[in-house]
Amino acid sequence: MLVFTGSEKRFLEKNELARLATSSASGVPHVVPVSYLFAENAFLVAVDYGTKKYRNLQSNPRAALVVDVLRPNRGVLIEGHVEVIEKGPEFQTAYDIFRRKFSWVKAHPWKVGEAPFIKVKPLTKASWGFR
Repeated sequence: MLVFTGSEKRFLEKNELARLATSSASGVPHVVPVSYLFAENAFLVAVDYGTKKYRNLQSNPRAALVVDVLRPNRGVLIEGHVEVIEKGPEFQTAYDIFRRKFSWVKAHPWKVGEAPFIKVKPLTKASWGFR
């Protein structure tokens, strides 16, 4: 399992915006901003079934994610394997945390089967700006 330092973990838990990179089966990259949760050494992201990122992950279940800030210049980049979470206790736990943390979830709730979460499990990482 990939290990994050204490300062990296605090940084990832504090922030909520990342850029997620996926790749189509033909290798064309696609990068989008996403809201995320960092929990249990993985990143959870809500996605919609009809999106390009979801379609890309269906054919290539690997992704990269970067969380960074300009001042101070600090960030974490991970590459990892993606699992889709569509139902069950893990879905409900993720949904409950997203609902508490993000106002857009409260404003636009969804039910099981309407939109999944993806879990990005880090395989590699690079970070900068930490001591």
